[in-house]
Amino acid sequence: MGHAVSENLKDWEILPDALAISDSPAWDSWTTWTGSVTRDESGLWWMFYTGTSREDGGDIQRVGAATSKDLITWEKLPGPFTEADPELYEKLDYDLWHDEAWRDPWVFKHDDLWHMIVTARGLTGDKYGRGVAGHATSKDLKNWQVHESLTPTESGFGQMEVIQIQEIDGVPTMLWCCGPRELTEEMRAKFPHGGMFSTTGPSLLGPFDPNNAVWFPHETLYAARAVKHQDNWYLLGFIGGPDDDSFGGYISDPIPIQNNGKGLIPKN
Repeated sequence: MGHAVSENLKDWEILPDALAISDSPAWDSWTTWTGSVTRDESGLWWMFYTGTSREDGGDIQRVGAATSKDLITWEKLPGPFTEADPELYEKLDYDLWHDEAWRDPWVFKHDDLWHMIVTARGLTGDKYGRGVAGHATSKDLKNWQVHESLTPTESGFGQMEVIQIQEIDGVPTMLWCCGPRELTEEMRAKFPHGGMFSTTGPSLLGPFDPNNAVWFPHETLYAARAVKHQDNWYLLGFIGGPDDDSFGGYISDPIPIQNNGKGLIPKN
C-alpha cells in the first residue's frame, strides 16, 4: 500500500509504504488492495483494505484493517473482518465471474453506526449486471454484520468498483467505476467507454439506483476519489491508455467537479 502526501493535490512527496502483504499462510498473503482510512472517537486512525491469499489462489477477496496513531506506521489487526455472505452475495463461481468480489471498502460513520461499503455482486440477473454496493455495519469498527446491498442487483454494471459515498455540494452521492467489458449490452450502448459513474440519493444510505448513473466525461479516468480541498471538490484517479487497455500507472492532477443534483460533472 503506497503512501504520498501533498499540500495542493498536485505536488506529492512519496513516503515509505504503509502496508505490505503478510507472510503465508494468511488471508492477505497475495495482495493488499484498495481501501479507505477513517478516525475513531479516540483519535486512532483505521485503514480498511482488501486482501487476497496465496493459499486459495488469490481469487477470493476479503476485508481487514490496520491502525495507526500518526498515519505513517500501521499495525495490522487479526483478520479478515468481513467477507461475502452467501445468503446475500455471489461467491466464487467461474461460470459467472472471474473472482469473488468483496473489495474496496469505504468506511464512514452515520447515525451512530460505522458503515462499510464494498464492491460486491448480487445473486440474480445477467452476470454483467450483478454489481452491487455491498453493505456491513459495526458499532466498534471490529465486529461487523453484513447486510443486503445498498443498490439493487441487475444494476447494469458487472462490478461497481472503488465505491465512495459522500455528501458533495450538499447532495448525498455515490461514486464508482466500471470498465466497458463489465457492463450489460444495454448499459454499454449508453456508456461505450466505461469509466467513472455517480448517482444521488436522499441520504448517505440511499437508496441509490445505478440505473440512473451519470457518466463522468473522461474516457481514461478510473478508480477516482472525490476530495475536498479549500472548499472545492476534485476528482483524483488513475489514468489509463487513451486508445487501448494500457494502464498509465499514475494519478491525475485534481479535476474540479460539481454536483448537478443527479451526479458529478466537470466544474466550469
